[in-house]
Amino acid sequence: MSNSTSGLICEVAKPELVGVLDVGKRGRARIDGCVRPNVVSDPYTRPLPATAALVLIDVQRDTYADDAPLHVEGTRKAIPAMTPLTTVFRERGLPIVHVVRLYQPDGSNVDLVRRHAIQKGARLLAPGSPGSQIAPELLPNAVELDHELLLHGDFQQVGVRECVMYKPRWGAFYQTKLEQYLRDSGSDTVVFAGCNFPNCPRTAIYEASERDFRVVLVSDAVSGLYDRGIEECRQIGVEVRDLSATLAWLNGG
Repeated sequence: MSNSTSGLICEVAKPELVGVLDVGKRGRARIDGCVRPNVVSDPYTRPLPATAALVLIDVQRDTYADDAPLHVEGTRKAIPAMTPLTTVFRERGLPIVHVVRLYQPDGSNVDLVRRHAIQKGARLLAPGSPGSQIAPELLPNAVELDHELLLHGDFQQVGVRECVMYKPRWGAFYQTKLEQYLRDSGSDTVVFAGCNFPNCPRTAIYEASERDFRVVLVSDAVSGLYDRGIEECRQIGVEVRDLSATLAWLNGG
């Protein structure tokens, strides 16, 4: 598949598609404009509320507090939309995973783009620091992160079917046990919310898609989201909904 100035180009795999799509030169179909799949009616991408898991990414004090060293604009404002999501998932007994970053002071586990700053003394998401803690509104009770457990790659249980996990890079699936956890929990749909869409949420969404999970992005429960990002997510089969629509879907409405 390739892009062109006249629209999206895709190969026609079946004769019955001819007539539905505009067939151009060399037997290829041209879909003028920015056309996306109908996620709701597609049997492979349609999100399923009964087998959904909520993944909240990097909602830690160092990313949302106004005086935080890694402050991400819009994250604090998105937390009130994340909170009812956690409530509904708990009430329905569905899995919740809080994903966090933790930067060792020596920079040994830090992304290359931030490693030099950490080695020079910047304290960002330091294990054991107040800045590494998850927004309390999103937790079922008061929780102190077990940084040693998390850095070892294990999950910290914080509630019934609710846990915290550490990721070493942007994506929540990279060198983590998240995929196995979701498979073991019977989840085939992942609902994403959290901090800074262009970096970690976006990466995790693509990772989930390439692992054949059905994906929902809650648009007002994530910071840094922009129109082109929404459209690009929809073009890979992600259902982008606001909080109200997500809660209605979870409640069968």
